[in-house]
Amino acid sequence: MKAVYIVLLLLMLVFISVQYNDPDGPIWMVLYAIPAIWTAIAAFWRSVLGKKWVHWVLLFCVFLSVVGMIYFWPRAAGWWRQEVWWEVETAREGMGMMIIAAVLLAVWFGRPGSGKTREVE
Repeated sequence: MKAVYIVLLLLMLVFISVQYNDPDGPIWMVLYAIPAIWTAIAAFWRSVLGKKWVHWVLLFCVFLSVVGMIYFWPRAAGWWRQEVWWEVETAREGMGMMIIAAVLLAVWFGRPGSGKTREVE
């Protein structure tokens, strides 16, 4: 799982870096930084995820990302097609929130004690 978290971290860092010329780029930089931080914790400081307060903060971030995904869900017809999301900002934003939620869910289900992973020493 460590390799998966590192790949997701690098992906989030790329997403942060391409926001530099977007009018609402700073907002999206912060939004992509949240899963970047969580994947870094999962990859390099995994033991922190076992703490109860960290568990609740992560759960809160997952909850907010799902709410954000619902709020930003693309309303454009055929939003998944390249010719649509290439032109429609709201489609890209909706897909961005889907990616954020998916990454945070990957951290949630891969955390120690989730029952989904087995600790290997």
